[in-house]
Amino acid sequence: MHIRNINGVPAFITKDGSEIRELLAHRNSCIRNQTLAEARLPPLGGTAPHRHRNTEEIYYILEGHGLMQIGDETCSVGPGDAIAIPPGAMHQITNTGNDPLKFLCCCAPGYEHEDTIMETAKR
Repeated sequence: MHIRNINGVPAFITKDGSEIRELLAHRNSCIRNQTLAEARLPPLGGTAPHRHRNTEEIYYILEGHGLMQIGDETCSVGPGDAIAIPPGAMHQITNTGNDPLKFLCCCAPGYEHEDTIMETAKR
């Protein structure tokens, strides 16, 4: 049985600049086809614009408020919002609040640095 608690998972910085704690992935569990991680962005912080060649993502906002950009569309997001990010779509999330923005990232196939392509913002 593979159970990971967020308090025992080390953080690392992804290629897009977010602080991630990978809860379940092929690197630390029996999971092979997806990853589940918690991401944290400081107040007014944000990810760099990027896309993934093969990976689709779901962001689920736990705490804080932000501005989500996918392609040319932007939308305010907050606790309880689930965001679908298809493979190949440029995306970026920015913390617009005074508190940390915490969200879950579900990736299928699982997150890999090599699948991340950095982009130029289109705002």
